[in-house]
Amino acid sequence: MKKKILRSYLITFGMVIVAFIFCQYFQGHGMSRTLKGQLIPICAYIVMALSLNLVVGVSGELSLGHAGFMSVGAFTGVIISGWLLNGFGVESTVMRLLLGILGGGLTAGIAGFLIGIPVLRLRGDYLAIVTLAFGEIIRNIINCIWISVDGKSLHFAVTNNVPGTVLVNGPQGAVKVARIATFPAGFVLVLFTLVVILNLVNSHPGRAIMAARDNRIAAESVGISVLKYKTMAFVTSAVLAGMAGALYGLSISTFDPSKFDFNTSINILVFVVLGGIGNMSGSIIAAAVLTILPEKLRAFSDYRMLAYAIVLILVMIATNSAQVRGLIAKFAPKKKSAVKGDDGNA
Repeated sequence: MKKKILRSYLITFGMVIVAFIFCQYFQGHGMSRTLKGQLIPICAYIVMALSLNLVVGVSGELSLGHAGFMSVGAFTGVIISGWLLNGFGVESTVMRLLLGILGGGLTAGIAGFLIGIPVLRLRGDYLAIVTLAFGEIIRNIINCIWISVDGKSLHFAVTNNVPGTVLVNGPQGAVKVARIATFPAGFVLVLFTLVVILNLVNSHPGRAIMAARDNRIAAESVGISVLKYKTMAFVTSAVLAGMAGALYGLSISTFDPSKFDFNTSINILVFVVLGGIGNMSGSIIAAAVLTILPEKLRAFSDYRMLAYAIVLILVMIATNSAQVRGLIAKFAPKKKSAVKGDDGNA
């Protein structure tokens, strides 16, 4: 079992490292400008897909408001970065990016904890509806606030009459953002996310989370605190989503709260479902491919989203087809059966 887990680790990390080396090489050797601009969002969406898979695939709960945590991290990262630059004169992009990502993750984690305590007492559709409401509430709150930095002071208001340098301009969102996020930073964040999630899944808390997913009553009967472990998974997912949001927010000059609406949450859920629920490697591949695909289909103009939908349907049919599963099973290495003794027992 340990060898199997180690082999899975090596394959997943090797895939990410090879992809990073490949992209780094082709950035200076013929990579299109459009694809270069997508590298950081791809990293952010990979982290989002992995973190949501922790809730949906490992914990077994359906969350439809994951973009809400991403927005919390994005705006927090922008505020921290702008505050450090304009209030404290910190010009180091590495320091501002690091603190912005950490601050975004911390703020999203606090939000995840506050939301998770009441939400995770619900089950099924009720939980999905409440998480959806959370995402929409966060978006509307950000629509109604103005944040600026004046010296070392941050100012929050519900009108546009704020002194100093404006960082968040109400419905216009974050404005004049310093684009300090880099592709290597995104690569490091993806590796960090993989380390956190894979180690959590294969630890004692991870097995408790999966036990509660498979049979809540049986898990509670042996003393497992279902609420505790589901909250652990939910908060960890929120922290990683907030860090991804901060990376994404610091990679574009201007963005508004509508960027993190219900459609974004659904897109991230599509990454998880298409890559395989509980399959981290599949989430990485699906997030990367489906982030690039809409841009590659832009040449089809009005038929772009139709072609995108057809591709999704074909992939879902292929991955859920009995014939395809049978073909995979045919070529997959077969497990060795136990040697039986003369009495027929293993």
